[in-house]
Amino acid sequence: MKIITIVGARPQFIKAAIVSRAITNHNRNNNKPIEELILHTGQHFDDNMNAIFFEKLEIPRPEWHFDCGRGTHAGMTARMMVEIEKVLEENHPDYVLVYGDTNSTLAGALVAAKLHIPVIHIEAGLRSFNRQMPEEINRVLTDHLSEFLFCPTNAAVQNLKQEGITKGVVHTGDVMYDAALTFGGIAEKTSSILAALQLASKQFYLCTVHRAENTDRPERLSQIMQALNEIARPECPVVLPLHPRTKKQLHTWQLFTSNETEKSFRFIEPVGYLDMIMLEKHAKTILTDSGGIQKEAYFHRTPCITLRDETEWVETITTGWNQLAGYRFENILDCLVNNVQPTGFIEEYGDGHAADKIIQILHS
Repeated sequence: MKIITIVGARPQFIKAAIVSRAITNHNRNNNKPIEELILHTGQHFDDNMNAIFFEKLEIPRPEWHFDCGRGTHAGMTARMMVEIEKVLEENHPDYVLVYGDTNSTLAGALVAAKLHIPVIHIEAGLRSFNRQMPEEINRVLTDHLSEFLFCPTNAAVQNLKQEGITKGVVHTGDVMYDAALTFGGIAEKTSSILAALQLASKQFYLCTVHRAENTDRPERLSQIMQALNEIARPECPVVLPLHPRTKKQLHTWQLFTSNETEKSFRFIEPVGYLDMIMLEKHAKTILTDSGGIQKEAYFHRTPCITLRDETEWVETITTGWNQLAGYRFENILDCLVNNVQPTGFIEEYGDGHAADKIIQILHS
């Protein structure tokens, strides 16, 4: 069996690392090996995705690496499709595997479907029900093109059922939970980010803001920054790894904090995956508009406040690990003082062996 895996952003490489490990383990014990080749579209350029990143996480190097990360959504997706089509026509894989909801995900699924190559979608069935999000369009279309739909949650299975998709749908648990268990220990041994930033465990807030709905609208970004200013203290600072878009807009609208509160903030460049794990594990609370970080907050048992009006990870809300605050100053502060008590574990994320289950199903 030959699989071509298509990725384009760092979170997808994390997931691919876990699935690739499962493939390697499968091949050690089976006389019918699975051949996996990785194609990187170059959707997101990341300075942290260097040789050390691949070495530490034991990620196979991409067989193909393109540069399709610039321009509009349409232009980006079109360039990806052209390059992906060449690769698929030359290599004739049995399956194309895609992750999540990026433009790379949709491009890979569209090309494969048109070439009659079955599509495997890992992290299928998620829905925010907000069609203003490009990711929502990508994930819906990819699900309707896929033959195997591996869902991280029961809610994802139900979402697909409501759209008439039941064939090939399997609840496997979440490969990102596998990753959290696998790489959490590595991060504790190798990361020095807490010492470098002079942070004490559970005595800082971690915040990430990157979605266009927040960064490109000054009324939203200004209220988020106002709330961060309100909670930041020298004894409990706010750590804010700055996405390039966020950094640009903070300068454009002059929203950086004043000098007198500077010691209460740690504005830092984006960090590597293992350093981010350490920040997530040791933060007092995480404030974020990232879908993945909401979930990772739960994996590391850190309370989370989501700076959006909806979430794909509804089970983090119902169990109390996460609160929806949106962007308004007063709502963010209300969530911080509510002190909602988590009610327990989210069993549907699995037991840390979601990737093994996926490979067993594909093999059988």
